[in-house]
Amino acid sequence: MTRIWRETGFVENDPWVIETEEVKATEEQKALLPLDALIEKAESSNDVGLGVLIRPGDDVHKLEPYLYRLEIVAVEFPAFNDGRAFSHASLLRDRLAYRNELRAVGDVLIDQVPLMLRVGIDSFAVTNATALKRLEEGRLPGIAVHYQPTARAAEKAPGYSWRRRTATA
Repeated sequence: MTRIWRETGFVENDPWVIETEEVKATEEQKALLPLDALIEKAESSNDVGLGVLIRPGDDVHKLEPYLYRLEIVAVEFPAFNDGRAFSHASLLRDRLAYRNELRAVGDVLIDQVPLMLRVGIDSFAVTNATALKRLEEGRLPGIAVHYQPTARAAEKAPGYSWRRRTATA
């Protein structure tokens, strides 16, 4: 069972569906289109409120002309050791200035959720039983110190001894 989680809790009645041979979007649902299908649809219509599924091998830069028409971008994590979706999320938030919903789908594990939040992912399609249980209990692991800048600032911003500070007058 897949459940959608955001920092505010689990989402009921999420309309977005990844279509497969067995699963098709109903009238009340919306399909997350593969990148090529999204581009084809965007080129042949003026539709807005679209959703796209970005797979690890996709070039997210191809989305740039269509970002204003997207309601959601889902980035796929096919396995726990495939981090390309982290790069996709970072590019979307930082370089392409995408501000709408960014969702992690696929192998979403509890220990990766804080890192996904840091790169700007704000919703998660969770199927992992351990992750579901921990999220229901509000037990999200934390990462106390961050050295790299990301889409989301660290909660605490300590000074670093190796950084120079200039005195202000």
